[in-house]
Amino acid sequence: MVATFLTFLLVLTALGASATVAKRLAVAPAIVFLIVGIILAFLPGFPRIEMKPEGILLLVLPPLIYSAGVSMSWREFKANLRPISLLAIGCVIFTTVMVAATAHYALGLPWSVGFVLGAIVSPPDVVAPLAIAKRLKLPHRILVILEGEGLANDATALILYRFAVLAVSTGTFSLAPATGTFITIIVCEIAFGIVVGWLSLRLRQWAHDPRVEISLSLLTPYLAFWVPEHFHGSGVIATVVTGLYVSWNGPLLISSKTRLQGIFFWDFVIWLIEGVLFLMIGFQLRLLMEKSKALPVAEILAAIAIVSAIVIVARFLWVFPGTYLPRLISKRIAARDAKPPWRHIVVIGFTGIRGVVSLAVALALPLTLPNGQDFPHRDLILLVTFGVIIVTLVGIGLTLPMLVKLLGLSDHGRLEAIREREAEISARREILEAARGSLDRIIKERNLPEGLARFLEARHETRMRALPEPPREEGQFTPATQGASLVREIITIERTCLHKLLRDGKITDETRRRIERDFDLEEAVVDNREKNGPL
Repeated sequence: MVATFLTFLLVLTALGASATVAKRLAVAPAIVFLIVGIILAFLPGFPRIEMKPEGILLLVLPPLIYSAGVSMSWREFKANLRPISLLAIGCVIFTTVMVAATAHYALGLPWSVGFVLGAIVSPPDVVAPLAIAKRLKLPHRILVILEGEGLANDATALILYRFAVLAVSTGTFSLAPATGTFITIIVCEIAFGIVVGWLSLRLRQWAHDPRVEISLSLLTPYLAFWVPEHFHGSGVIATVVTGLYVSWNGPLLISSKTRLQGIFFWDFVIWLIEGVLFLMIGFQLRLLMEKSKALPVAEILAAIAIVSAIVIVARFLWVFPGTYLPRLISKRIAARDAKPPWRHIVVIGFTGIRGVVSLAVALALPLTLPNGQDFPHRDLILLVTFGVIIVTLVGIGLTLPMLVKLLGLSDHGRLEAIREREAEISARREILEAARGSLDRIIKERNLPEGLARFLEARHETRMRALPEPPREEGQFTPATQGASLVREIITIERTCLHKLLRDGKITDETRRRIERDFDLEEAVVDNREKNGPL
């Protein structure tokens, strides 16, 4: 027990140090986590840490998918359902077939084993691509499509994986029953996800306690994932649907106290899970190499290079026809959805980073077949999967910023950010104007005392004056953000005075905590304005 706890502390130390290095280097944290994990795995005396696939699929994947679903806009997901479906279903199936064919003809693997490998490496990661894309300030629609794809593609890949493993185990495969099962799983999981989302929100509303509500929110993804998985579904679709349902229906049912505490809780949990997972991926290299010493290094490297090239090329071969053919075939699609610039398609095609789920599924491969024989080419599949993750995460992760800069897409993202801030300021003004009309009515109808009426009116006028004029160019900040550092400095002075009063015995600790909470909330507002633009 002590050794396990010390190992956990070592992993947390490595996580904190890696995150600090990533921030200093302005590199995507996932890349640094992976590299640090590989380095630590080969350090003499460092404990052997083996990733348990059932732990990833059943314990770690549900909260990751659910959190991404909650942060995703249902309106934007629905508006981009066609491109998301083409990537999350069509591109995954196409890539699986391409990898299977390549593995059969170039690597000499049986077709069924090739499909197993294809299903494992076909889905891009749910975390890393979006994290890198957001740092580059890409156009908003690209981010929505990548996020939607990351939410749904694991379901397609996991279903294909189970069909492929079954084909290897039994030696047979039938397309018609598999297609029917695939459609049945999707329909049933969508319905189950809606039920779980509805039930979760109602229970949280009845609880009306932030601690209970956050506990229920943590249990929600496991209920949505485990039940379908137990009945041989994927669990992913149900969890995604649950997250989207909560995202769309939660704002009016979740209290402000729960939301404030829940945002911090989930932000930390997801950061911790993501960091530990990519460190764990790095730790596996040494274990995989020890298990696969019988395979020639040249054969392994050649297989990694070939499969990596195929998963990258296959995505490009899919996204361009998938974007332009529907518009050529259907006038309705062409009229409803304007043809996107080719630069956007290049970035979407290039952002195909593999990650945690691929390695976890590869590790979950059975050791033996029902007849007692070893699962064919299992060690090669594991090493190729790990190699594809490294090539795509490090290679694409480091070169994507240069590609975005070369294509000039960061400028598009900045212009969109300016328009979004203008829309936000306009929305805030409209909300306050609507509130002003209601305030006048409330004061008149309820015959409020003059002092209370003046207080409410003064609060409203203060909020109106705090609204800035919309910025017209990137980098043009308003007094609200220009004064953020000064506000923070003043709050620091107030904190110092507060603690002096406490030390002098003029206030109690409980009083200090209440006043300090007000300072914390005000500083959080300042941080939010600085982070999200001139507001």
